[in-house]
Amino acid sequence: MQGRVPVTVVTGFLGAGKTSLVRHLLEHAAGRRIALVVNEFGELGVDREILAGCGIPGCEEDSIVELANGCICCTVADDFLPTMRRLLGRATPPDHIVIETSGLALPKPLVKAFGWPEIRTRATVDGVIAVIDAAAVAAGLFAADPRAVERIRREDPSLDHETPLEELFEEQINCADLVVLNKTDQVDGDGLARAEAAVRRHLRPGVRFLRARHGALDPALLLGLQAEAEADLDSRPSHHDAGEPHEHDDFTSFVVELDRVTSPQGLAAAVRRLARELPVYRVKGFARLDDRPVRLVLQAVGDRVETYFDRPWRPGEPARSRFVVIGEAGLDRDRVRSLLGAAADPDARS
Repeated sequence: MQGRVPVTVVTGFLGAGKTSLVRHLLEHAAGRRIALVVNEFGELGVDREILAGCGIPGCEEDSIVELANGCICCTVADDFLPTMRRLLGRATPPDHIVIETSGLALPKPLVKAFGWPEIRTRATVDGVIAVIDAAAVAAGLFAADPRAVERIRREDPSLDHETPLEELFEEQINCADLVVLNKTDQVDGDGLARAEAAVRRHLRPGVRFLRARHGALDPALLLGLQAEAEADLDSRPSHHDAGEPHEHDDFTSFVVELDRVTSPQGLAAAVRRLARELPVYRVKGFARLDDRPVRLVLQAVGDRVETYFDRPWRPGEPARSRFVVIGEAGLDRDRVRSLLGAAADPDARS
């Protein structure tokens, strides 16, 4: 590595468990000074808030940098490079930098940025880790019609895929030095086999493949890959290598605020109904319950919903319920708000 600061890029689709993996890594850093760059898609920095409030010893507030309101692969010059300058320019630079991309980010343009003259002599991409949601992939949630996509692929493997979700899935795996099949506890043997088969179709030669639950892997497996990925771009195929523009017009993201939430169960039921009725990929955020002084975290992928209390509301902190909703472009925002409003009145019929 020639004295350069190693950087690990953690990529993966919406809700794959990137934040869980990063949090586990920080909790078991074994004295490493790790700086974390979190890229959010949306107006509410949910993932950064979860990590910043986790109480991990040695994880100082200024070690977590958020790049908000966009996809890191589209804002390299404006946001990412100045952030890297600040981190590398510290009197005592970090031992390792971890970048958690948004679920819509293409990793290859980010890796290319490490070839910039002001970065390449001071940092190197130690490895790109793609985190895959085993349950989602087994259910085909990355494609509008997974059976049709699979049939077309078998008939003509060179044909372009028809949905942006499928393309993102491929881009992230194609660029990876290590693939983590996460949430394996949520699938049976057949589901795990389907998920592994979908991933292996896109693995580059020599790329390792690991299974995980809740992102719990020994940091020794994740750090120190020494891939120098920025010098190995040609082996990482991309749909956009020929100059095809990368757009997010197929997605929309917005914040929904609720006056009140009656219970975790009522909130989860409202989110499941939302996922069944509308093309929503991801819902995440925080809720205030009238009878609890602690903050409720919501993480949802499709109709799979997780809620838990993470910490008390801080003095002076606005204790309110706010959620990021990510779905197809043209998503009916009024209908989304109406369906989520059932969390304030579980008996409501909207």
